[in-house]
Amino acid sequence: MTRIASWNVNSVKARLECVQRWLKEASPDIALLQELKCVDEAFPRLEIESLGYNVATVGQKTYNGVAILSKFPIDVELTALPGDATDAQARYIEAFTGSVRVGCIYLPNGNPIPGEKFDYKLRWMERLYTHARNLLKGEDAFVLGGDYNVIPEDGDVHNPQAFANDALFQPE
Repeated sequence: MTRIASWNVNSVKARLECVQRWLKEASPDIALLQELKCVDEAFPRLEIESLGYNVATVGQKTYNGVAILSKFPIDVELTALPGDATDAQARYIEAFTGSVRVGCIYLPNGNPIPGEKFDYKLRWMERLYTHARNLLKGEDAFVLGGDYNVIPEDGDVHNPQAFANDALFQPE
């Protein structure tokens, strides 16, 4: 059975030692990383590859960024979520690796609400929904994992009232 794990690293360069330790100890077959906060050329590729992982990234300076690390070869299919050719934010990568199609997601936070950032989040979620429905029409096994930036239920957070006006906790 393929083991897949996900982690919002909030700067892969700042947490490289932690990432390396985690990959050695947990040893997932496939790891999905979000919030890389670096361009592709600055990703610590050699350090990760030395642990036996293949690497595929979609980076962005200072913000966002996603990566797929895999013990299997990686065949990148998409480097952006379909549905908006003008969206330049590095929030999605999709590839075949092992016997599964994997999408790594860093969904927009959406704060503050109301506002353009929340509207962007809702549009992004609609695009993701459309893409997922299209994937379901195919025969490939797939995983869409990552940081969804969503709190779906009161029990998913210690203090639901603290998030009442937060984009993470909206019914939309």
